[in-house]
Amino acid sequence: MAELSIKIRIGNREYPMRVKAEDEERIRRAGKLLNEKIKNYQNQFGIDDTQDLVAMVAFDCLVEKLKREEVSEASDDFALGEISKLNQLISNSI
Repeated sequence: MAELSIKIRIGNREYPMRVKAEDEERIRRAGKLLNEKIKNYQNQFGIDDTQDLVAMVAFDCLVEKLKREEVSEASDDFALGEISKLNQLISNSI
């Protein structure tokens, strides 16, 4: 797999990194989204300290991730319950 050397700007810092070619677009998009969130927090709360803004964005992203995991787990539990019911119906009809 070919690796690329790229630079991603987050806040007011540039981060050099080596990434797989197939991951480049995803990584660049993540950097863009982070910067958009940083700018939104800056505008919303009037905070200029980049470290505070990055910390707030990181916290927000983790909360969103945890929420998605909880929703996914609930969906998985529901699906498993429905599969169990179907298996029981099939077993009862044999």
